[in-house]
This record gives sequence, C-alpha cells and structure tokens, in this order.
Amino acid sequence: MRILVIGSGAREHALLVALAADPAVTELHVAPGNPGMVQATAHDVPVTDGAAVTTLARGLEVDLVVIGPEVPLVAGVGDALRAAGVPVFGPGKEAARIEGSKAFAKDVMAAAGVRTARAEVVDSPAELDEALDRFGPTWVVKDDGLAAGKGVVVTTDRAAARAHASACLDDGHPVLLESFLDGPEVSLFCLVDGETVVPLLPAQDHKRVGDDDRGPNTGGMGAYTPLPWLPEGMVERIVTEVCEPVAREMVARGCPFSGLLYAGLAITSEGPEVVEFNCRFGDPETQAVLALLESPLGETLHAVATGRLAELPPLVWRDGAAVTVVLAAENYPATPRRGDVIDGAEQPGVLHAGTARDADGRLVSAGGRVLSVVGTGADLAEARAEAYRILGGIELGGGHYRTDIGRAAEEGRISIPG
Repeated sequence: MRILVIGSGAREHALLVALAADPAVTELHVAPGNPGMVQATAHDVPVTDGAAVTTLARGLEVDLVVIGPEVPLVAGVGDALRAAGVPVFGPGKEAARIEGSKAFAKDVMAAAGVRTARAEVVDSPAELDEALDRFGPTWVVKDDGLAAGKGVVVTTDRAAARAHASACLDDGHPVLLESFLDGPEVSLFCLVDGETVVPLLPAQDHKRVGDDDRGPNTGGMGAYTPLPWLPEGMVERIVTEVCEPVAREMVARGCPFSGLLYAGLAITSEGPEVVEFNCRFGDPETQAVLALLESPLGETLHAVATGRLAELPPLVWRDGAAVTVVLAAENYPATPRRGDVIDGAEQPGVLHAGTARDADGRLVSAGGRVLSVVGTGADLAEARAEAYRILGGIELGGGHYRTDIGRAAEEGRISIPG
C-alpha cells in the first residue's frame, strides 16, 4: 500500500512512524514534511491547494492520502482528492466545519442533543460588553475561526476576556462566549465512517505553557494516555452520548463525517460535556495514543477512507502508558525564536515538528513547538520517567518544556466534581 501523508508536524511524524510499522504499507510519502521524517519521501507541495495535492497523489499512484492538519481539511482538499477517485482519510469541507466554525459545531450539538457549555456568538463590538455581563466569573472566549489551538482565552479577568474578544472582532472574526466547565478535560479520538464510530484511547492534553497550568494557552505542551482517573465505562458513554449522535446528525445534514473526529470534553458531575470538536488527529495527544496502538494503522485508516470501518476487527492496544512532552522554542507561544541549533534529537522517541536544516546542514529550530518526545512504560510513572530521560539528552538554546506532564494523574490528584 502506498500512502501520502499531508503535513509537517509531530502529529504527522507520529503517523508516519506508525504507518511504517504496518507490514501492508510498502511506500510512504509526505508533503511537505520535515527533516526528521526519514520514513518517507518528501515533496514540496502547497498543502491547501487541492489541485496540486491531487496531481501529486495521482502521479505517485498512492492508495491513500492521510490529511493531518485542519487547514487543508477546512479548505476542501479532501473533496478535490475524492473527486479524482483518490481514497482520503479526512473529512470534506462541509464536515470539517465541525472544527472550522465553533458556531456550526454548537448548532450540530444542539440538534443532536449533546451536552455542551452554554454559548453565545458575538459578531459586533457594540454587543460585546452586554454579552460579557451574561458570563463569568470565569470567562471562556473563543475565536470562531481556526487558530491553531491558541484562539481560546480562559480567565477570571474580565478585562483580559474583553481584550481577546475585541481582537477577534477587529480581525473580522465572530467570537464565541461560553460558560466555564469545571471538570477535568479529556481528549477522545474516534474513527468515524458515516454513522460508524470506533474510539481510540482517551488522552489528556496540557494546554497552558507553564507547570501547574500557568501562563497562556498553547497548541499543547504534552499529553498522556490512558487516564487512570477516568471512570470505567466513560469512553463508551462519550461514544454513545456525544460522538454517535453527532455522526448521525452530520449524515442527516448531508455532510457525513469520514476520518478522525476529536472530541474535547470536560467530565463534569453530570457526565461528559463538549468543550470543542476537531476534525483531525490532535497534537500532542496523537503521539502518545499511537505509541500504544498494535493494530495496523495503514489498514485501519484505509478502511475508514473506503467506507469499510464497520468490517474491521476491534482495535488492539499495548498494555502500559505513554507520555508526550513538547520541547518549545524560546518565547513560545508568542513569536518563537528560530535558527537555534538542536543537538541530541537523533534518538528513538523523538518526533520532529518545527525543525529545519541550516546552510551547514545542522538541525535548527524553525517553529514554536520544535520537538515532541514520547516515553512508554508499564505505567504512567515509568512512561513519564522515560519521556523526561529522552528529553534530558536534547539541547536547544532557550528551549523550554513543562516538567509536570501527567504528574497530577500519577499522584492521584485528578477527580471529577460531585
């Protein structure tokens, strides 16, 4: 099986590593890729250009295209490929609105009867102050468009909430105000093929830049799986109460979902409530989840893309735990410093994201989240120790990372309200 992966981040690197382990996969390609993706042949193609991606896929005679990032999905690259008869893992443009528009996602959830935070869309600066008065004392303010995981502010400071909302409106984007959900968060990835839904392992992301959840939101500083504190049966409940109703509603609207539906949830005293949906594998959770997958990934994704998900046997997972820790560039999540030399990245468990080669061939930083390291072990403590051992062998001037990924769960400090 020949497969083309679209993207250049650690999520796509993790996908390539898992695909390379599938005996049915004979050839791997990536566009545009990064220097760490030695498993695949790289191609320089604009990933939001459906015609260019389709030309590449047909020229390579691939059996499957896996679209990693949300931007090409929302742009309709999957539709262009399907129109040319190329199997695609990833939803079409209309279905990708589940991530591309927070307002659309809320409408789908309302129609499907899915619990979520109370929300209000504000599209005019004149309406903003009165709307803010209807929320708080913790404000959740979201840019209605794509923002690479950084378009959300959660704060008890009304002025900070107003400033973020005003900035979104000034950029021409509506803003979504939401009530605050106070339960611990869970990321659940589900393979979806129309109305067929198959969950992967649940994970928990760490969004804030600093230890103990301090500082601004980022695209994600680390994640771990499984979740020792999650009640037995909760994954099945999320599938039944959230993911399956949303999948049915998408079918009813004439935009069936095909690909990976990412449900970001808070587990409250009333059960799971949706924080957000994404239309693709999440980063950094993917790195941890795929590290424990034993089922052949190529066969699995191809089945989704060709409408055969229901025919697959149950997924098989390794015992133990996996932890991902992100190494970020100096000044991230603001404007990151680029061009710093990276030493020690050529070792197992290291996945590249914001990296490049300089004129002398040295590996250097080229983005905010530079690398992800993945540790596995018999339990969360072992997996954390392994991830931080790997990270200790990497040098990046000004680089920073959280030291507490998965620590609260390891120490038994996460609980569900009520």
